[in-house]
Order: sequence, then structure tokens, then C-alpha cells
Amino acid sequence: MELETLTHLAIDFGLNLLSGWILVRLIYQTTAKRKDYVFTFMMVSSAVFLLCRVLSGVELDLAFALGLFAIFGIIRYRTNPVPIREMTYLFVVIALAVMNALAPMDAAWPILLLGNVGLLALAFLLDRVIHVEHLVTRRVIYDRVDLLPMEKRGELIADLESRIGVKIVRVEIGNVDLLRDTAVIKVSIKGELLSDHSNSADEL
Repeated sequence: MELETLTHLAIDFGLNLLSGWILVRLIYQTTAKRKDYVFTFMMVSSAVFLLCRVLSGVELDLAFALGLFAIFGIIRYRTNPVPIREMTYLFVVIALAVMNALAPMDAAWPILLLGNVGLLALAFLLDRVIHVEHLVTRRVIYDRVDLLPMEKRGELIADLESRIGVKIVRVEIGNVDLLRDTAVIKVSIKGELLSDHSNSADEL
């Protein structure tokens, strides 16, 4: 491999790392306050960049290329699916890596720079300036059906908050089992308040 090619690869890889670092550490983590996805985002960014750059000279059919990209749309790192917000950031990380890796060598740098800055600016605008509220919904099996009437909604939320330990934004009453005196309640919580290891369903 020629020295010039290696130099281009090193520079492009460094710029991709910088772009990913700005997105993950300066935009995502400062709002989400979560460290568990930082490693994942940075490694996926680096891996996708190198994969695309290595395979850029190989002729691939469209189905294979789309299938390779779609793999990340069905990732489950644990028993629970990756939250929508984190999946969105993962998709943006992959998009940046693919764009930086597959841009033609002779492509105008301003165009590539504009693409990176545009995505980063949009993420910053939506997540930090406009601050689009990120709510996470959890299904709770609740044992106090006496608090289900609308006039006792305040008591219901207060009781749930005391048990869960976080502030609840919204509750929705689902199926009620009068034989067992239980009800299924959908609880909406701000994403940054949710524990990293919370389950998708809790029994209260």
C-alpha cells in the first residue's frame, strides 16, 4: 500500500473519530448523562468506517450493502431493545462513518465538511437548544386499584413516584384485573432520570 494512501486513510480516520467524539461526548453524553453507550458508539463508528473503506474497492451488489447496513437496525445488546434515542444516535454515528469512508478521494472537502457539520449541528440543535423531551415508557403491574379513579390521579402518581424513585411525567391505565386487584399502567419517565439497568416491566 502506498504511503500516500496510508496517509489519506489515517487523516480520514482521525477526522471521523473527531466527528464521532463531538457527537457522542459533547452532544449526546452531556444531555443523557450515560456512559454505557459511549464505548459502543465510538467502536461502531470506527468499525463501520474501516469496514466501508476496506470494502470500497470491492464490487458489492445492492442487497448485500443494504443488508450490511440494516444489521444495526435490529441490534439487541441485552435482553431489552436499545432505546429509540440511542438507536437514533447509533444510526447517525453509522451515517457519519459511511459518509466519511465512502466519500471519493477527490471529493471537495467543503462538501464533506458541510455534511458532517450539518448533522452535528442538527443533533446539537434538537438535543441541546430546542431540547426535545425524551420520554421512556415502562409497563408497571400495579396492586392498588383503589387509586385508579381519575379523582385520585394525584395520589396514584405520588404512590408510583415513591416506589419507583423518579418523577413521573404521565400515566396511562391499561388492563384492570379485578380478580387479582391489579392493573397494568404505562408510566412515562424522562429518559435521563431512568436507571441504566431498569427493566421493561416492573411489578409494584
